[in-house]
Amino acid sequence: MGYETLQFDKGSVFLVTGGAGFIGSNLCEAILRMGYKVRCLDDLSTGKQENIDLFINHSGYTFIRGDIRDPDTCMNACKGVDYVLNEAAWGSVPRSIEMPLLYEEINIRGTLNMMEAARQNHVKKFVYASSSSVYGDEPNLPKQEGREGNLLSPYALTKRVDEEYGKLYTKLYGLDTFGLRYFNVFGKRQDPNGAYAAVIPKFLKQLMHEERPTIHGDGKQSRDFTYIENVIEANLKACMADHEAAGQVFNIAYGGREYLIDIYFGLCKALGKDIEPIFGADREGDIKHSNADICKAKAMLGYDPTWSFEKGIMFAIEWYKENLLL
Repeated sequence: MGYETLQFDKGSVFLVTGGAGFIGSNLCEAILRMGYKVRCLDDLSTGKQENIDLFINHSGYTFIRGDIRDPDTCMNACKGVDYVLNEAAWGSVPRSIEMPLLYEEINIRGTLNMMEAARQNHVKKFVYASSSSVYGDEPNLPKQEGREGNLLSPYALTKRVDEEYGKLYTKLYGLDTFGLRYFNVFGKRQDPNGAYAAVIPKFLKQLMHEERPTIHGDGKQSRDFTYIENVIEANLKACMADHEAAGQVFNIAYGGREYLIDIYFGLCKALGKDIEPIFGADREGDIKHSNADICKAKAMLGYDPTWSFEKGIMFAIEWYKENLLL
């Protein structure tokens, strides 16, 4: 079962932080489509106005332009809210290595501000974005919760700290928190631009413009690429999870494993392009292989992802063709 048939109390209010971003805007759209109210909090530092323009006039939607680093903003945004989906963060491992102080401010202090605001406003569930990067140099596959290695970047550290705060807020204050360790999410509205863009939209844009993309390393690194619809399902099912599951972290992925070089040539084939990539240096802080064990999320959240990589990538390619890159 996906998420479309989930039933929350009538009039439920969801706060999505980072709601103008890739994952956040998809969450806002899905919740509005289900008939519930959405409050979007975003400072538009990495989120984009065009991501939320399509529902800006929806009667159930409210936009708050604000920064999670400001405690008063967080407190006001949480008033009257039933569920918080905390997606506000700065991503990108390489950028975090360049800007560790900013990542600490946004990803740690900002998340803590949100947890505290949720606690004081008696929010029912606090679901927050973590990352597969917390596994660090742990070599075993598939990646399993409770078996983490040494962290490789400030970004990974910020997510690990968020998880520890989540655990404490459940134990000390009774706030039901759920940490979702995302594995390489992709799909519509993911930004293809800039030095820190995710690999799939970046490849798509470059190939459509007859440019030669750069693959960092030999292309034999593998990832558990996860379509956005699976992530929406995980967030909403966490909002319905039992208290016994709170204070914990969960791998959110499809459970597959795709090699970057195969993805590249698959995109070339789908677009009818014959462009050889450029092979560059390995990226600092990157994990070589990533593949998720999703048994815990299935057992405790009822997570049952139905969007395979193959199905998701077809929809993603069509969306970029129609909306962005021609």
